[in-house]
Amino acid sequence: MIKALFQNTFGPAPSVTGFTPGRVNLIGEHTDYNGGWVLPTALTLGVSLAIAPRTDGRIRIRSDKFEGLAERRMDDRAADHWSDYIVGALQRARADGFGPNGADVAVMTTLPFGAGISSSAAVTVGTLRCARDLTDQNQSNTEIAVLARQVENDFIGMPCGIMDQMAVAISSPGQALSLDTKTLDYALIDLPETHHMAVIHSGVFRQLNEGRYKIRKEECDAVKAALGHDDLCLMSDAEFEGLSTLDASLIRRARHALSEHRRTVLATAALKAKRMTEFGGLMNDSHASMRDDFEITVPAVDALVADAQRFGATGARMTGGGFG
Repeated sequence: MIKALFQNTFGPAPSVTGFTPGRVNLIGEHTDYNGGWVLPTALTLGVSLAIAPRTDGRIRIRSDKFEGLAERRMDDRAADHWSDYIVGALQRARADGFGPNGADVAVMTTLPFGAGISSSAAVTVGTLRCARDLTDQNQSNTEIAVLARQVENDFIGMPCGIMDQMAVAISSPGQALSLDTKTLDYALIDLPETHHMAVIHSGVFRQLNEGRYKIRKEECDAVKAALGHDDLCLMSDAEFEGLSTLDASLIRRARHALSEHRRTVLATAALKAKRMTEFGGLMNDSHASMRDDFEITVPAVDALVADAQRFGATGARMTGGGFG
């Protein structure tokens, strides 16, 4: 289908195609920019891309989700447009010594936007991988993920961590990615066949670059300044107690980062051992921490989690950056 969209738009066949999955985070929220662990898993939903190189600096992009053809250039800045992630990824690839000087691109996605399942990371990683394949380069998927994060941080202006990019670049459906975001060491864990993981869309949309996510990142940075190091998730109990002079909201942010990292370590061990009742309890505790300490949930999501628990879910929690 992606080849057909490309050819119907541009005429010739694409030079390369690729698919990148979305992801859902099982546990470990807002730990990835604070030195902690995360535990995402890939979805069967994702983003398909088809690309042919150009040499004139032009970027033409056709999406199955938007009307018309996006006409951009390789030296464009972010314009708060749906095509920004592709433009930024092509710029990053070119600056890093691979990728074309312009491209024709077709993109199709089964991922809903603003749903906390990494549609932006899938587009960015997918574009970088296609650019790599165009020039037959040998960047690893971890290196691609690092570059994709740079696109979001530096081009888009979204101060995200590395979890989303690593999850969609490395894991496959049916696998959880146990990732140490400080070292980028990881292990893949098969999900149990005894339980189903259901992902429910709340219907409340948000964009990660709309401001509130950035505020939480800045609050964590303020705690890091008080600590004197960047590994908020790895602070000792004594270091946490030493934060008592900070504003109460900053103490709550720090408590979430510390406790969420520790929950993720325990949840990883529980998943490996197939102790799903323990895993579910940690999911429930994670949601409470996001609601009460990090304050990133919304009433509709809290209600979905409460209903899931009431109707018998082993564990339930919000996933994604928050605020929808």
